Amino acid sequence: MTVYNLGSINIDHIFRLDHLPQAGETLLSRDYLCCLGGKGANQSLALARGGAKVEHIGRMALPDLYFINQLKQAGVNLGSIDTTADTTASAIVMVDDTSGENQIVINPGANQQISTQSIDSSLANAKPGDWALSQNETNAVPYFLQQAKERGLKVCYSAAPFVAEITIELLPITDLLVVNQLEAEALAEALDCTLEQIDVPHLVVTLGAEGARYIGKEGDWALPSPKVNAVDTTGAGDTFLGFLLAALTQQQTIGEAMQLALNAAALQVTRKGTADAIPTLDEVNAFISDQTSTRYSKKEAQ
Repeated sequence: MTVYNLGSINIDHIFRLDHLPQAGETLLSRDYLCCLGGKGANQSLALARGGAKVEHIGRMALPDLYFINQLKQAGVNLGSIDTTADTTASAIVMVDDTSGENQIVINPGANQQISTQSIDSSLANAKPGDWALSQNETNAVPYFLQQAKERGLKVCYSAAPFVAEITIELLPITDLLVVNQLEAEALAEALDCTLEQIDVPHLVVTLGAEGARYIGKEGDWALPSPKVNAVDTTGAGDTFLGFLLAALTQQQTIGEAMQLALNAAALQVTRKGTADAIPTLDEVNAFISDQTSTRYSKKEAQ
């Protein structure tokens, strides 16, 4: 089972600050990092590190190819990445060193120049039962997901950055919708309904440090997130989605997949950076084992 991910590829410029700037404020950064980013690339990396077979569909400039070495090393198939763009997309990421919260500004560049021909070529070998994944940082998202659905693929839609019109258009072909709390509330408001009435087979709402909620065919319930000291929350949602979908490709239940994804995201926010901070499946399993051992030790001490 393969995940075909139409996803953004960015060069991230990450600045760590004493606090996030207000309007008109100039700050000196504590630290600076230039690295791979973009929700699409992050999710492909998380998928691969979570054990999934992944093909990334995207566009970038050939001189920047070394930025995606992490994807290659993780096992992501890069054959569907068009490298003929003049410039690769980029992002400015500002991180509050105290709270771990962030602000992000994106220059979409090549992410908005993906051709339908590239999409058709990428899906040529897709099989019914494979997954199609996309976010809102590239063009041609409706075309890609509709073509994938017609080929019998299951559709996972990460509706961020949130655009109500596109999300509503894609709901009828979406099998799994993953959004954060604010995005979920905005969608419900746009549809003039409650969260419980959003018509999609499986809805997963991430709740930050509080965990995640599931609404769909399997019921309505929430799971808590492990408690950690967050260093940088950038990319936590992408890590969650990647491990969630990777677990589903390995026939885990939605509950099991969410539990794994929550632990992966919790571990990721204890590290600096975005792509660099995404853990491997072995690291997540070790983290879960440590959490379990700690809980048992506390019980025994009582």
